[in-house]
Amino acid sequence: MRRRLILCAPLLALLACTSGTDDRTTSTEAPPINSSTSPTIGRPAPGGDFPDWPTYHGDALRTGYAPTMPTASGAPQVVENHELDGNVYASPLAIGGRIVVATENDTLYAIEDGTIVWHQHLGTPASQDQLPCGNIVPLGITGTPVVHGGTIYVVAEFGGSPPTHELFAVRLSDGNVLWHRSVDLPGADPAAMQERGALTVADGRVWIPFGGLFGDCGDYKGRVIGVPLDGSGTPVAYTVPTTREAGIWAPPGPVWDGNNLYVEVGNGEASTGDPYDKSDSVLALTTGAELAQFFAPTTWAEDNAGDLDLGTQSPALVGKWVVAVGKRGTAYVLDRTDLGGIGGEVSSVDLCTSFGGTAQVGSRVYVPCTDGIRAIRVDGTGHIHVLWHADSSVWGSPVVGGGRVWSLNPDTGTLYALDPKNGHIVNSVNVGATSRFATPAIYGARMFVPTLTGLTVVSTS
Repeated sequence: MRRRLILCAPLLALLACTSGTDDRTTSTEAPPINSSTSPTIGRPAPGGDFPDWPTYHGDALRTGYAPTMPTASGAPQVVENHELDGNVYASPLAIGGRIVVATENDTLYAIEDGTIVWHQHLGTPASQDQLPCGNIVPLGITGTPVVHGGTIYVVAEFGGSPPTHELFAVRLSDGNVLWHRSVDLPGADPAAMQERGALTVADGRVWIPFGGLFGDCGDYKGRVIGVPLDGSGTPVAYTVPTTREAGIWAPPGPVWDGNNLYVEVGNGEASTGDPYDKSDSVLALTTGAELAQFFAPTTWAEDNAGDLDLGTQSPALVGKWVVAVGKRGTAYVLDRTDLGGIGGEVSSVDLCTSFGGTAQVGSRVYVPCTDGIRAIRVDGTGHIHVLWHADSSVWGSPVVGGGRVWSLNPDTGTLYALDPKNGHIVNSVNVGATSRFATPAIYGARMFVPTLTGLTVVSTS
């Protein structure tokens, strides 16, 4: 089916908005779907009175904290299962009781009161034979979308020669596509670029991070692109000044503090004896996409050579401090007013190898470690204190609410509820197989878990 898209304002010719008839956007047609709701537990009232969860971990700081979530009581229970048309890697979002889910088949779904109210298939994802490497098949929507002003902003990857990436603005109320445009910029091979990190909105633009595919193949470079919210005008972009690699791919995407965007950068090709190239770093970017500050460990070249970089996480902002953890296992505390350059950390501690997204409540940060979540506290002098270490079975990117820390074990498809005082497992429930970096969303007393078959909804009270 063909759809007539709303015309965009004049755009830069290179990244022109697509208007008129378009075979790529196929209205609400998509492969069959199946939903089920438990008859034993009541559904939440449509709309609800709880704060929205419109972005990865709920807010631009990526805190993953839902302070108004009702206190969890008893064992969590699965109350809905929605079988969708592809794997779900992105975090679900919740706005006014409407849940937004994106699949690797390039389809968006809106679910409310246990019912799929619309779905919008954006195009055909990239197949394995169209990609130089990678481990997501097919490759469609991977990065978590963001909702702002009643519009869903999402980047979809499409198959082709080469594969391409397009930013879509989709109306939350009915799923209609408002506009879409390419976000493939010169200077890197689109086939080797991957949009895995979450989008965010800051200072009138939607921000899109790019890294590479699993296997680090091809000519890719870490990049953050800012596109005006109405789709018009010229985008701004920061590309890591490296010869290759240095991806900005961590699932939480950029962290926005109202002034700067903070990202962690992966390993680049530069090694011992080469000039520093902003790889294996924490970068603070302005909303003009200019580098404001940076930090790199003194071991940055060694980290590059050993694939022990910081790029597996996004920074956690704790008051005046920035906490950065990555593959090497060292946690760095930086001064947000002066990230310190090379070797300029305020303090560091051997903590753990970390992948995914942290959660944060005040000065306490919950870190997803490969051998079990750590709870740490950052004191007023910028030093880390380890409070507890959870069981090794609990290692997914956590969120906090209802008096519990919630985390997945993707290996077993289990959602755990932990006591925030000591990290002990209080309860658990099976939610089905998930991706490695899956993280839940919270709305009211419900958890929304992305799975490899769709969406699982869990009641926590």
